Amino acid sequence: MTENPMKKFAVVGSGYMGGGIAQVLALGGARVALADVSAEVAQKNYERLLVESDQFVADGLFPEDATAVLKENLWVAKDIEEAVADADFIEEAVPEVIEIKHQTLARISAAAKPEAIIGSNTSTISIAELSKPVANPERFLGVHFSNPSPFIPGVEIIPHAGTSTETVAAARQLVHGAGKETAVVKDVTGFVLNRLQYALFHEAAQLVEQGVATAEDVDTLVRTTFGFRLPFFGPFAIADMAGLDVYNFCYKSLQTDFPERFATPKILSDLVEAGKLGTKTGAGFLNVPAERTPELVAYRNKAYVAMQKLIEELGPAPIN
Repeated sequence: MTENPMKKFAVVGSGYMGGGIAQVLALGGARVALADVSAEVAQKNYERLLVESDQFVADGLFPEDATAVLKENLWVAKDIEEAVADADFIEEAVPEVIEIKHQTLARISAAAKPEAIIGSNTSTISIAELSKPVANPERFLGVHFSNPSPFIPGVEIIPHAGTSTETVAAARQLVHGAGKETAVVKDVTGFVLNRLQYALFHEAAQLVEQGVATAEDVDTLVRTTFGFRLPFFGPFAIADMAGLDVYNFCYKSLQTDFPERFATPKILSDLVEAGKLGTKTGAGFLNVPAERTPELVAYRNKAYVAMQKLIEELGPAPIN
């Protein structure tokens, strides 16, 4: 992990998500205040986080010294105002109810330093809408961790139209300092993560409703076919490797029964018309040079074999 230039953070909302975020930031080297509706609730969750950490250490999921680091870096504030008073970065992680978030953000804004960066962990609410009670809204943005935050590496960074570029850069740096990866996305409904996640679930639910496959069989196909690739490659890398001409043809096939739902994306047809067919032509969505294809294929094959070995080592998920 890289050195964190900001050392004083606060997390407002100490429940499952907020507590996990506090663990991440504290293990990344920051001094982190924990606040909630009362000091008693924050203290109870602080104690829970230490118990969880002990278990994570025992399971080999956290470093051996993790609980000691948390005891040193996490502290319980009596209220929101005390937590944020001296913080360089504040993460709001209260329930996904806009009235609660507005009230909380107003208190954070009033008590925090005027230059302190304020992030929200919202997964669905417009960042522009949430910015309304924040003074100096150029320092406000979405910093969306995923559940469970100690173990999911990706974080959405979501500026609204008024967020400064300096705020975005600083937010990315502090998240990287905690060992996470970031992607900057626009402030649109669902952002990126949930639009993709719910698009997959929507199609999966329709397949089950129509009797095409059972929920168990859909899950099996997702985790053992295209989902098997996703830890290593995103959808554009996968498309480039498959061949964009192949994707273009498959869209036409799908349109036989689903002409609107599977209309060919213009961004895809434009690339195909330009002869940019992915890795085999050295140009596509990601423009991987053709001479790197053997190296890419070798990595892909090694990754998939390693993934299968990991699955066999872990055994099946305890679902059934």
